[in-house]
Amino acid sequence: MNSFNMGKFLFKISFYIIGIVAVLLFLGSYADGNTDDNYRHFAAEKPQNIILGDSRSVQGIVPEVLKNNLSVPFDNFSLNIVQSPYGQIYFNALQKKLDPDTKNGIFILTVNPWNLSLNNIVKKKEDFPEENSPLKNMCFYDLSPNYEYLLKNYNRSWFKIYLEREALGRSNTYLHKDGWMEVNVDMNKDSVAARTAEKTQYYKAMLGNSTLSQERLKAINDIIDYLKPKGTVYLVRIPVSKNIITLENEKFPGFSRLMGDLSKKKHVKFFDFSNRADDFMYTDGNHMYRESGKVLTSQIADSIKSDQKLK
Repeated sequence: MNSFNMGKFLFKISFYIIGIVAVLLFLGSYADGNTDDNYRHFAAEKPQNIILGDSRSVQGIVPEVLKNNLSVPFDNFSLNIVQSPYGQIYFNALQKKLDPDTKNGIFILTVNPWNLSLNNIVKKKEDFPEENSPLKNMCFYDLSPNYEYLLKNYNRSWFKIYLEREALGRSNTYLHKDGWMEVNVDMNKDSVAARTAEKTQYYKAMLGNSTLSQERLKAINDIIDYLKPKGTVYLVRIPVSKNIITLENEKFPGFSRLMGDLSKKKHVKFFDFSNRADDFMYTDGNHMYRESGKVLTSQIADSIKSDQKLK
């Protein structure tokens, strides 16, 4: 092919490339709380008040309730037990996520034996489950639309973004702009019982291979040290159903005591709700039903207000 024909070919193909890019830009602009379970964590303004944890807290702590009670906006930066257990990856992501000008922030770190433990078969850092988390590969956390996230971490057809957009109806796992995941499932007694039995079996299977991780405990220490100069840190243990808390207490009998010792060492408050299983409703024994989550969040806010009155 001579240089003239090559030039014509490149000229023509450039229109196709521009067209494809334009379509992707258009489709990506519709990304919202329906897109997937994580997108909006990377498409919001950098917060000064933040909630950390896993799926228990992303569903169980409602930023809007905290805002109404404490008069400051919150961001729920919890993903799930695989993607956001305490560790260096989560710590690095927090440093990118948090507003660097934060001075009087309120930081809620939710703790449970699972987000501070590790499967015994994992021997190397590169085998930690969060190595495959979007927290590992993302640079930008405050772009909307966030095309970096869509290019790196959205594995479906981008036409799905448009066809499943929020304007056509919210999904059953809808991620609000403030990071709260609102889950809508059948709360019929039999349905809840079936999901609870399945989740209980899941945790039973995990018990034998999980132990508290020194790497994860170091990470939460480092996170507390990072946050304390920027505001006030609170450790919170969210309640779960009786059968699951029984499993946790059998495998990790001293966990709440360990968190109490950590809070004393770091001079932060620890609010332990784990002995109040019967006060709340759960979708599957492990995750708060949305209305119970609002009640729990209000109680956390009351605890924070009482603490701040003493200062």
